[in-house]
Amino acid sequence: MTDDIIRLSAAEMASKLADGSLTSVELTQAHLDRIAAVDGDVHAFLHVNAEEALATAAQVDADRAAGKTLHPLAGVPVAVKDVVTTKGQPTTAGSKMLEGWIPPYDATIVTKLRAAGMPILGKTNMDEFAMGSSTEHSAYGPTHNPWDLERIPGGSGGGSAAAVAAFEAPLAVGTDTGGSIRQPASVTGTVGTKPTYGGISRYGLIAMASSLDQAGPCTRSVLDAALLHDVMGGHDGMDSTSIDAPVPPVVEAAKRGDVSGMKIGIIEQLDGEGYQSGVKARFDEAVAALVDAGAEVVTVSCPSFEQALAAYYLVMPSEVSSNLAKFDAMRYGLRVSPEGVEAPSAEQVMAASRDAGFGSEVKRRIILGTYALSSGYYDAYYGQAQKVRTLIARDFAKAFETADVLVSPTCPTTAFKLGEKLEDPMAMYLNDVATIPANLAGLPGMSLPAGLSDDGLPVGFQILAPATKDERMYEVGAALEKALEKTWGGPLLAKAPALKENN
Repeated sequence: MTDDIIRLSAAEMASKLADGSLTSVELTQAHLDRIAAVDGDVHAFLHVNAEEALATAAQVDADRAAGKTLHPLAGVPVAVKDVVTTKGQPTTAGSKMLEGWIPPYDATIVTKLRAAGMPILGKTNMDEFAMGSSTEHSAYGPTHNPWDLERIPGGSGGGSAAAVAAFEAPLAVGTDTGGSIRQPASVTGTVGTKPTYGGISRYGLIAMASSLDQAGPCTRSVLDAALLHDVMGGHDGMDSTSIDAPVPPVVEAAKRGDVSGMKIGIIEQLDGEGYQSGVKARFDEAVAALVDAGAEVVTVSCPSFEQALAAYYLVMPSEVSSNLAKFDAMRYGLRVSPEGVEAPSAEQVMAASRDAGFGSEVKRRIILGTYALSSGYYDAYYGQAQKVRTLIARDFAKAFETADVLVSPTCPTTAFKLGEKLEDPMAMYLNDVATIPANLAGLPGMSLPAGLSDDGLPVGFQILAPATKDERMYEVGAALEKALEKTWGGPLLAKAPALKENN
């Protein structure tokens, strides 16, 4: 029975809670039992919040029994990426620099989850300060892909995607700076959405690159993603970049799932060589399924996308250099005294602490960003990258004059083996080639399963929409999901090899 419960969609769980055939305590305990059984192998969680999660569940059950009006997702558990601050729970951002830190406040996202009565199962693993494409750069060890434990679950939010794919959580919160929700979704056979920049509050997110970071949902279905998006979205006065507008009608769009008469734009620059054969084949099949569902396909050209990767790896590390300067061993976080120095200066303590607290990838990006912002190089590097960013936004605007949404494969390949690309940063960075443009332009994007490649591993299909038109990607995603699952005979995750539970 426990296995049946955890394999329901979040929408189905919510329905059973509402009709009284399931309690939140039963549902939450089932997921905690699953975490205990398989997370020793998957390592999706850095911290499990069992006591508080069960207390929240018990309160929801009591409120429901008393006839109180509850949020539709009340009682449905959720996991939260460890870059999102949680009062009373550790928040480490996957780094030794923040090991053991207990925030004194909740992120706005967490406040909304708590207000909805959603038990928070715990904090998920991630690349340190969200820097990486494989979750191998976590200071606490890598997360493993539930499809094949020897492969990566994507990054930086591999913990959230793996938790959902392994049925340890029905819903999870991720963050996406250059693809860190969509790329893990692609390689784990799940759904991941990056909303329009500013559509979900960033207050309480430990910043990596402030003009790029965006929180969003990680789920097993398009409707579930819409439901979680609706909970987290909306204007927040604590975030100066928050959009002062209602949440787009994403739930209605996901329930409707009708693409009749819609124009689907295939991006010429993301439809050429460089994709694993099985990835391209599944993408073409998904496009054909949309055509069968009533959509029209057009080809659009976005020439500046060819410079997107280079521009991103100047803008992002420059903001990293600025944002991580606050970890100086003076106010909070790790403090290390240099060896052999009796009365070290503040600068010596800072240098020793940053050397011990930051991993190699974080150091690499800080150095690159500091160089790009330095006197004499700012205009040549950072300034030029920002100009490319403007050109990318213009290319998107022109493309959306002829297409309602744009589509591409989410990633060039399926999940690669752990350790395979650790010594080749450029090869690692190329995993985000198709997802980065949306972050540079602040547009919404979604990845959903398109099937299995020739190697038996999941392939992702990316949908991009104009700013604040997030509902379009949910409409297209729901239609495609329905068409493909009819072909597969059910959700793609039903085809995943079963994890052996620890005894």
